[in-house]
Amino acid sequence: MTADNPATTALIRKAKTALASAEALFALGDVDGAVNRAYYAMFDAARAALLGVDGGMDPSVARTHSGLIAIFGQRLVKGGHVKPELGRWLNRAHEIRMVADYGGEAVQPEDAHTLIGQAATFVEAMAALLESRAA
Repeated sequence: MTADNPATTALIRKAKTALASAEALFALGDVDGAVNRAYYAMFDAARAALLGVDGGMDPSVARTHSGLIAIFGQRLVKGGHVKPELGRWLNRAHEIRMVADYGGEAVQPEDAHTLIGQAATFVEAMAALLESRAA
C-alpha cells in the first residue's frame, strides 16, 4: 500500500474488512457467507497487487473474475512476485465461492475454515508485496 496510490490502499482496506466479515460469519455458522467474504478478500487484495506492481494494470483488462485470476497468474505468479501456492489458493477460492453462492450442495465447514486461513495469508502477502514496492 502506498501513500501515493489511494486505489491500492482502499482495496487492501476493503480486503481486510471482507476477511473480518468472513471470520464473523463463520463464527455465526454462516459457512456460505464466510466463503463469499473470504473469496472477496482475496479478490480485492489481488486487484490491489495488480494495480500496484510493475506499473499497474488497467482495471478494464480484467473484466471478469476468471480474467483477473488469469492475469494474476500471468503477471504475479509467473512473474515471480508471489508464490505459486497463492495463485492456486485464489483459483480454489473462486471455485468454492461459486459452490457457496450458486451451488445446491453445502460447503463443508472445514473447507471454509481452511479458505479463511488462506485468505488471511493471501491478503497479508499482497499487502506486504505492495509495502515492499513502496519502500
